[in-house]
Amino acid sequence: MPKLKSKSGAKKRFKVTATGKVLAGHAYKRHNLRKRSQKMKRSARGTKALEYGDARLIKDFFLPYA
Repeated sequence: MPKLKSKSGAKKRFKVTATGKVLAGHAYKRHNLRKRSQKMKRSARGTKALEYGDARLIKDFFLPYA
């Protein structure tokens, strides 16, 4: 069988930890930030671990060797 290619967009957006969790950046931090509360903007800093169902899609289809 040929090797599977990783999706290059996913390589830039997700990171898989040593324990197998998938980290991603928070949503809603690109524009229209004046509408968002300070609490929301503060809590959306950094990265977060994805839920099981979302992480499974990323690992199975987008990053098969991660």
